[in-house]
Amino acid sequence: KIHSLTHLPTLRVPILMYHYVEYVTDEKDTTRISLNTLPHVLDTQIQTLKDAGFTFLTNRQLSEYLNGVGFLPDNPVVITFDDGYRDFYTDAYPILKKHEVPATQYVVSGLLSDKNYMTPEQVSEIAKDGLVEIGAHTITHPWLKDGEAGFVKHEVEKSKQDLEKLTGYEIVSFAYPYGSFDVQSIEAVKNAGYTSAVSTIPGIMH
Repeated sequence: KIHSLTHLPTLRVPILMYHYVEYVTDEKDTTRISLNTLPHVLDTQIQTLKDAGFTFLTNRQLSEYLNGVGFLPDNPVVITFDDGYRDFYTDAYPILKKHEVPATQYVVSGLLSDKNYMTPEQVSEIAKDGLVEIGAHTITHPWLKDGEAGFVKHEVEKSKQDLEKLTGYEIVSFAYPYGSFDVQSIEAVKNAGYTSAVSTIPGIMH
């Protein structure tokens, strides 16, 4: 029996992306300021979503629902954080714990312990707590589109392996640096064993 496409279920799940969450003290750091959300603003935004009846998911959970595991809750929303900045541990993570809101943190594995980035110990602590899912964001945060095949494969696979050793669980969520991807990088992500990947293209993906 042929079903009309108009009768198929439609899922609309907003994914909100954050980078820095802190009170920026260097007024000359315009890049950080442009990517920053003040901690009290994040707190208010989460409370607003809770008051509006949204249910918070990690990208791992969303992927499981889309693959037929369980049922998608009403008014789902996913909160993600990119790069693994130190202020996630000091400013954002306590807000998530205060509200008991799950989220996904995409970590650039090769930058851990660098200035402004979380330490491996902090990422491990977050992973063990279980509220926040750790996802991969490559090793060095390169532009993957049109990249050399071996390089793309290495960045995608090694970051997964490194974070799995650190967290003790399988890393299944991936974020494309700069939102940049092509057919080759999509295949590399699939072949590495990720179950979901996110970009920065606004709108609804059907």
